[in-house]
Amino acid sequence: MSKIRNFCIIAHIDHGKSTLADRMLEMTQTLSQHEMKHGQMLDTMDIEQERGITIKLQPVRMSHTKDGVEYIFNLIDTPGHVDFSYEVSRSLAACEGAILVVDASQGIEAQTLANTYMAIEHDLDIIPVLNKIDLPAANPEKVSEEVSNLLGCKAEDILKISAKNGTNVDQLLDAIVDAIPEPKITETKETKALIFDSIYDPYKGVVVYVRVKEGKINKRDKLHLLNTKASFEALELGHFKPGYHETQSLENGEVGYIVTGFKSVAEARVGDTVWLCTDKSKESHEATPLAGYEKVKPFVFASIFCSEASDYPILRTALEKLSLNDSAVQYEPEVSTALGNGFRCGFLGLLHLEIVQERLEREFDLDLVVTAPSVSYQVKLGNGKLETISNPSKLPDPAHIDQVLEPWVKTEILVPNDYVGAVMQLCQDKRGVHKDMQYLGQDRVMIVHELPLSNIVTDFYDRLKTVTSGYASFSYEFIDYKPETLVKVDILIAGDKVDAFSLILHKTEAVSVGSKICKKLKTLIPRAQFEIALQAAIGAKIISRETIPAMRKDVTAKLYGGDRTRKDKLRKKQAKGKKRMKMLGKVQVPQKAFLAVLQKD
Repeated sequence: MSKIRNFCIIAHIDHGKSTLADRMLEMTQTLSQHEMKHGQMLDTMDIEQERGITIKLQPVRMSHTKDGVEYIFNLIDTPGHVDFSYEVSRSLAACEGAILVVDASQGIEAQTLANTYMAIEHDLDIIPVLNKIDLPAANPEKVSEEVSNLLGCKAEDILKISAKNGTNVDQLLDAIVDAIPEPKITETKETKALIFDSIYDPYKGVVVYVRVKEGKINKRDKLHLLNTKASFEALELGHFKPGYHETQSLENGEVGYIVTGFKSVAEARVGDTVWLCTDKSKESHEATPLAGYEKVKPFVFASIFCSEASDYPILRTALEKLSLNDSAVQYEPEVSTALGNGFRCGFLGLLHLEIVQERLEREFDLDLVVTAPSVSYQVKLGNGKLETISNPSKLPDPAHIDQVLEPWVKTEILVPNDYVGAVMQLCQDKRGVHKDMQYLGQDRVMIVHELPLSNIVTDFYDRLKTVTSGYASFSYEFIDYKPETLVKVDILIAGDKVDAFSLILHKTEAVSVGSKICKKLKTLIPRAQFEIALQAAIGAKIISRETIPAMRKDVTAKLYGGDRTRKDKLRKKQAKGKKRMKMLGKVQVPQKAFLAVLQKD
């Protein structure tokens, strides 16, 4: 009988995952009181510590004794934010069970539901836990009822703990032994292990975090990756305590790390299968990879520039170093008429974009300009080819386009009863399609909509929090690309098209957004000696116009008397000159005008 238990902790943001992991490390004496000098031991980044969120998953191995028998616990502390849901799904695939943590004062939230459904899809055994029972606002009876309705368990079976004070955490450790099944051991000549994370270590190169599903991996074994077709030697392997603890082998059912010698995490992607076969007649291309591998696709795009042009080489080096560790960051060089040289980058979501921006500014001391986030579109051309466009200026000529498809997401919003109308109105304003509405208990409602991703990446979350007085929680998942009536809106300044301002918008929103940009530019572009026309256009059709009036110089100021024809003569001469200037004049657009329109608020 195996003494191993593999499990992860899933919860909404700020429901106490990392604090519970700390108490477990303390109670199983994996770390001493001296080593636990601060909270959130598994949140290793400065940003994680400051914001109180988990960005990168972190595994750890612990020992717990029950009834005189010692058990090995492999815990994976997972991120709670929707942007990192692929990472969470791979962590769940590496486990047999999950601890579902719910805040006893806040109850079930959107990400609680999303992660619970994901755990059920992976056929995991779930241990429901109510945390923060020591808070004055805690309502364990009401929240227990919500959780029992969600999971179909008895309310009295739900463990009530305080991860901060350690109340009942010992009972949870015993429950893990009883409720979470041991790993299935299958006799086979093949060895297969799932990569659930990979990081770049400056001293070791790429280190992959694996869960051995079949067979055994020894040090110096020649291993293959079944999806990327790469091969490597296991230079070092071992467990997490929570630092690296070297061993000679990893057995079936164990969680550990392997040092690959690769130089970039793109070579050993999350979800890939590590393979080894003792049967020499079988080649790696004949092997079947473990299910669930997919390449992580960025959904949100933004351009990053340096406010000082001379910092461009530093930005390039910084992105290269960052992408060594984070294979989800994609970037390509871009040149903007307004902001000079920079990079067009792809991210998993808005939080991912924020974190990358903050890391670039902190770790490399850069002052950055980040444009407003947009999404990628698929363009079906007349010849049947399908192209993915992440930059509006790269959209082909409308004459060659058959269809433009935009990404849609399914959103789940949890709100108190009183705010249902406001949320429905907000989703309707954002072109949402209402799908479902469920009541969780007496005063909480889950509203399900399908929405275009482009309409939720800018200000949707902020507006949702505003209309619900901060009570709403929100999660989304990508569904598919759908054909929509999308148009490219160009901004013309004095008749010249400015590529940096181009946008892809739904036809119904084009006029209002174009008008808004023209009005904004009117206040930012300085007046010249001639009239400046600001226009928003779809192809050759002008949909909005603003005019910056000419700056008038009083040419008659030097005259002190005489006939009025003297004044008229001077004014006619001025009008002729202005006409000539208007023909020759090129408008200087200040950088602050570009920033005001392009930069994310």
